[in-house]
Amino acid sequence: MSSYKAERIKYLIIDVDGTLTDSGIYYDENGNELKRFSTRDAAGFFAAKEKGIKTIVLTGRECAATIRRMEELKVDLLIQNCKDKVQYINEFMSNNGIHHDELGYIGDDINDYNGMKLCGFVGCPEDACDEVKAIADYISPYRGGYGAVRDVISYILKERSEWIDALNSVFGVGI
Repeated sequence: MSSYKAERIKYLIIDVDGTLTDSGIYYDENGNELKRFSTRDAAGFFAAKEKGIKTIVLTGRECAATIRRMEELKVDLLIQNCKDKVQYINEFMSNNGIHHDELGYIGDDINDYNGMKLCGFVGCPEDACDEVKAIADYISPYRGGYGAVRDVISYILKERSEWIDALNSVFGVGI
C-alpha cells in the first residue's frame, strides 16, 4: 500500500466475528452469547482515534458483549444486526459525502467480501478466508481475536508515519 492510499483513510469499518474475535460463539447455561476479544486491539482503536480515523464496527449479529466492548473501545459508530453490509456502506458514503478511498475495511469472511470491494483499503487477519485474502491490501500475521485489528491499524498508521506519535500521545510511552 502506498502512503498516499493510507493518508486518504478517514473511516475504518471493522467486522466483529472472526476479526475482533476468534470467530467462536459461546453460550452460557442461560443462553447468553459470549465473545472473546483481544485486549491488544484496544491500542489500535485508541491510536486511530488519536490520528483522526473514525471507527465503524459493522456486524451481522447482535450481542450485548459486543456493545460493552465497543463502548470500552470508544468506537464512533456501532451497527449490529446488519444484514446487507453493501447497502449500509453505499448509504453511509452517500449520506456523508464520503469517497470510497476514504474508507478502510477490516474483515475476515465471505460476508465481508462485497463490502470490502467498495473500500479503498482492505485488511484482514491471517486466518481470513482465501477470497478475502485475495483482495486484501494487507494481511496481518495475527489471527482474528488475537490482535489482528491492532496490527492492521498499526500498519496503516506506520504508512502515514503516525504510529509512534499516536502511541506516545495515547500512552505516554516515550518511544
